[in-house]
Amino acid sequence: MLATSKKSSLDWILIACYISLVSIGWLMLYSTVYDPEKSFQYLDLSSPIGAQTLWIAISMLIFISVLTIDWKFWNTFAIPIYGISIFLLILVLIFGKEINGAKAWFSFGFFSFQPSEWAKLGTALALSGFLSFNKMNYLHGNTLYTAISIFLIPALLILLQPDAGSALVFFSFFILLFRKGMSYWFFITVFCLVTIFITSLVFSPLLVTIAIFMIGFSVYAYDQMKFSQASWLILGLLAVSVFLYINGEGYFALIPFGLGLVMMSGYVIMKNNIRIPVIITPILVVAIGLAFFSEFVIDNVLKPHQQERINVWLRPERCDPRGSLYNIIQSKLAIGSGGFAGKGYLKGEMTKLNYVPEQSTDFIFTSIAEEQGFIGSLGVVILFVILIMRCISIAEQTRLEFIKGFAYSVAGIFFFHFMINLGMTMGLLPVVGIPLPFLSKGGSSLVLFTVLIGIVAKMNQVKLRSS
Repeated sequence: MLATSKKSSLDWILIACYISLVSIGWLMLYSTVYDPEKSFQYLDLSSPIGAQTLWIAISMLIFISVLTIDWKFWNTFAIPIYGISIFLLILVLIFGKEINGAKAWFSFGFFSFQPSEWAKLGTALALSGFLSFNKMNYLHGNTLYTAISIFLIPALLILLQPDAGSALVFFSFFILLFRKGMSYWFFITVFCLVTIFITSLVFSPLLVTIAIFMIGFSVYAYDQMKFSQASWLILGLLAVSVFLYINGEGYFALIPFGLGLVMMSGYVIMKNNIRIPVIITPILVVAIGLAFFSEFVIDNVLKPHQQERINVWLRPERCDPRGSLYNIIQSKLAIGSGGFAGKGYLKGEMTKLNYVPEQSTDFIFTSIAEEQGFIGSLGVVILFVILIMRCISIAEQTRLEFIKGFAYSVAGIFFFHFMINLGMTMGLLPVVGIPLPFLSKGGSSLVLFTVLIGIVAKMNQVKLRSS
């Protein structure tokens, strides 16, 4: 039985979410730059709202054009588009214009172009095309390494600009690899390493080391002893360790679990069961090393502005409230001041007085929260959730691997942009300069996101049937 394609309707739910978010973005941008004496400034192309109005008009024309292009075009030209995007990323490092400390833009008079945005499209196409040739349900070996290199190459080039925020988005393609069968142990390992990194900075490397020792000893104890015996032993050692730590004994607090690990290891080896020590010991060494190495890297390797970003996120007590911490403080105040129903459109005091820097771009969500409150913010969140879920739904409804891969790639890109942007405006994640799709001011990002949605909406027309 062969699978042939048939046409179905466009995904109007996806399109409705797109149009709704673009409209909300225009309204909130108008609010941030509103001047009662210039009510028609959206007709002035030299003003931010005027320029954005033009970009929205251009995006709508591009969106309609994309809907007329067959999906096979993107599959056929995936590699050339990817190659051009890589070439532009190299070129911008040489001839690009530096803005906000990053050499990430081509500037042609009043027109600016950011290659890193279009690299997302090229990478999504190339990765989807490559994986469509791999019919295996489990990625491993050269196939996995090649897939990872496809999105690591542009990510590294973007880091050289340097633009950590845009580079971070390329790690969203791991979502596609996970869907293609990449081992879940990789994601568990990354989660554990990130947890150790964060907790060692928030608390202290010593406390994290005590916790690591306790976890390692617990694995030994529960494997070799009865549950009740192991539980009492672990609680006893923990009590001694906590007592020593509270009384200022510092590294002496490591002794109870350290000795316990050595004794239990010896006991296990004497029973000729070296499987657990061989597995656990390297893990403990790496984990403890990371706990102490994290703080050393932050304080001695990173540049001052990079240290500030981490400190604002995890160690705000080290930051100046009038300096690096100012942005986040004002952002939280603006979000909190909106309350449940908001202050009303064009009535946000913090928005009008420009208390929040970059409010029309990376921090546009603060305007929504202040003027529309929890209800308006929740509405925006729901629209993004529906948009992402529609992309996933389109991916799951097709048996064409290229379409499945591309739709998952787009879902991952939007998910990362959405979660990181909201996280940084609320102080839950570091400020890395990632725009909120369709809402933040910017022509390059708006056109790119429009093309992504247009391609996915068009791909929904392709179904498979048996013949």
